[in-house]
Amino acid sequence: MRDYRKYKVWELGHEITLMVYQLTKDFPKHEIYGIVSQMRRAAYSIPSNIAEGCGRESDAEFKRFLIISQGSANELEYFTVLAQDLGYIENQIFSDLNNKVDRVRRSLNNLINKI
Repeated sequence: MRDYRKYKVWELGHEITLMVYQLTKDFPKHEIYGIVSQMRRAAYSIPSNIAEGCGRESDAEFKRFLIISQGSANELEYFTVLAQDLGYIENQIFSDLNNKVDRVRRSLNNLINKI
């Protein structure tokens, strides 16, 4: 069994999740069940799927959860674009978050290819 806390990609996913929670607390209240909920779910799905995959027995199962995590990162990227277009995120914060999401996607891709 793998220890998910030893993976840098998990650390980055957790960092992104904390960033998204902090960022979305200032979104309009009418978005709490809309984009706020969706962004948070996509964000925490990144590290949680890495953690779940680490608990699986085979490399194939681990890889499957990494691919799911990668899909969540893609989803989060879209929600950051939407939030910026709606005026909920400032350009610098958007850029920082988007860069981290891009890094986590590339890291996941590298890990997937190594398995």
